[in-house]
Amino acid sequence: MDRIGLMEMTPETLEDSSGEAHALLESAKAKLGFVPNMYGYMAKLPPVLANYMSSYDAFRTQAGFTPAEQETVFLTISRVNGCTYCTAAHSMIADKKSGVPASSLAALRAGAELPDGKLQAVAAFTEVMVLSRGNPGRAAVDAFLAAGYTDQHVLGIVLAIACKTFSNYVNHLAGTPVDNVFAAYKID
Repeated sequence: MDRIGLMEMTPETLEDSSGEAHALLESAKAKLGFVPNMYGYMAKLPPVLANYMSSYDAFRTQAGFTPAEQETVFLTISRVNGCTYCTAAHSMIADKKSGVPASSLAALRAGAELPDGKLQAVAAFTEVMVLSRGNPGRAAVDAFLAAGYTDQHVLGIVLAIACKTFSNYVNHLAGTPVDNVFAAYKID
């Protein structure tokens, strides 16, 4: 189910955009093979899309998480924030590209305990970081570090939250329709 937008927005497109918005959308198409619906809305203010793309890439390449852990982080943030668009998109990536086991993906989407202890530690810490607005308490930090993660990983979750704040919030405002490529992973 697509979310109902909180405001009337017309997304930028490759055909009607110019300047920085057009360059960013062109870059997305070259990298992904298509322009995700979300990007058109973000391109209404190009720094939103630019910072989203930059933080997304930095999280993927520098935070130190495996692909399955990355999707665990992104899916947890998106579920907690109620972003149906990002939950669908990251569910597809988790299933088709990042090697998240089906049982863990189902648990992530439901907000249930994950069968994999390492992924559960990532999901639990990410959730408490979002819910506490970055003030999870010492016990939560210590438990995450005791699960084998590092200071870099803690800061990586901060980076992912910043990234998903761009996308989740824009999707709430715009009511971004889920792209066909993610449609099989829509949530109600």
